[in-house]
Amino acid sequence: MNKSPLYYAKILLFGEYGIINDAQGLSIPYNYYRGAFKQSKALRGKAKKSNESLHKYVLHLQQMQAKGELLTKLDLERLKQDIAGGFYFDSSIPEGYGVGSSGALVAAIYDKYALQRIDPETGIDKAAILRLKQVFGQMESYFHGKSSGLDPLICYLKLPVLISGKDELGTVDIPKPGMSKGAIFLLNSGQPGETQPMVNLFMEKMKNEGFRTVMKDQFTKYNDACIQAFLKGDSKPLFSNLKKLSHLVLEYFTPMIPLSVQELWKQGIETNAYYLKLCGSGGGGFVLGFTRDYDKARHLLKDHSPELIHRF
Repeated sequence: MNKSPLYYAKILLFGEYGIINDAQGLSIPYNYYRGAFKQSKALRGKAKKSNESLHKYVLHLQQMQAKGELLTKLDLERLKQDIAGGFYFDSSIPEGYGVGSSGALVAAIYDKYALQRIDPETGIDKAAILRLKQVFGQMESYFHGKSSGLDPLICYLKLPVLISGKDELGTVDIPKPGMSKGAIFLLNSGQPGETQPMVNLFMEKMKNEGFRTVMKDQFTKYNDACIQAFLKGDSKPLFSNLKKLSHLVLEYFTPMIPLSVQELWKQGIETNAYYLKLCGSGGGGFVLGFTRDYDKARHLLKDHSPELIHRF
């Protein structure tokens, strides 16, 4: 069997909850974690669990396709045969950590089994990206109840994507990793999170006029300013707005911040050594950290094993 392509994790650098509310978002692939299809005649452990999950998923897709609801035609008979032959998705992407475990799987299935596959190698345009996002949103909704389709899109394109509005998104270049002290890192909260309860909580909060005003007047402003500064490689406005954003999330999104990192979150704001923000929906999984001096931040967080993802 030919070696299967790899599908990387993704990291939403900016835009968690904001993209639901017309703020900008910036998401990047992260190749430290990855997944690929494999096959075994003697399935056990994680491989067996993955194979069983795939079997349930293909039944769901078959029901949708039979009703004429599936937005893209998939060769589900071939997928079913492959699963019966010991197919599974071998992935190092941790589940419930906000880095796209289901997104990578959806991207992999579409890539291998879509009958009218949109090829990301052939100069993909905005219409094709929007179409992919729609298709992926429907396919991934099986795992989360509702999906924007953004995670599988990043995993499929393997390129950073800038979201400027509901129907405004495209690939973008991010600054190349530098050699200075600044860095972006991941911090493990020590427990997985669940997307749906956190999104439900956010939607409940959005019924409050005061919270809606905060999202519109403050969150969107700081979030979008962070994205523009990051893309320009301008660290002064980036860290100025990051501090405001981190403080705002601490004040208004406390239930989404895992308990194990709440004190670390405050420490970052008080010392200015680093600033933390949510990585995905929160409630568990990873949180993101930004620092001007990674060595200093790493020393302060040495008991929590920060994981470097990008140097400024």
